Amino acid sequence: MTFNTGRGPVDIEFSLALPRDAIGIPLVRRVLGDALRSLGVTESCVSDILLATSEACANAVRHGGPADRYRVTAAIGAGRCEVRIIDCGHGLNAIPRQYPPGDAEHGRGILIMQSVVDEISFDITPGRGTTVRLTKELAWDEDAVSRFLTLDRQLVTV
Repeated sequence: MTFNTGRGPVDIEFSLALPRDAIGIPLVRRVLGDALRSLGVTESCVSDILLATSEACANAVRHGGPADRYRVTAAIGAGRCEVRIIDCGHGLNAIPRQYPPGDAEHGRGILIMQSVVDEISFDITPGRGTTVRLTKELAWDEDAVSRFLTLDRQLVTV
């Protein structure tokens, strides 16, 4: 379902440049989550997007060196959310095809991302970095459409 308030589909884009430190991950979650919730995306859908984004950001923090920053860009529109996490690390050697053993401390992130988004892709340039692209179709709260139509009417009368 795409919101169309008479001015075209809802369209939000933003980009964050973050230190390659875990401190930035809650900021990404807050900005992206607030944007999705303000549009009326269901909490389940928001949670899936934030989980996948957090996993990708954690990988950028862990593996994105030698650079001291990474970027997160998001585009929300036409009923979809696309998030890109861009680092300048050494790049992945291979994408895991199955979950690691239950007692493994690392290695589940990519598989978790794959399980909660509709599309995931990797643009890997060895020695120059990795871009993870996560895409998910949005699910809307039942009252979101009426809230946007009411807001649209209020703005017209102002």
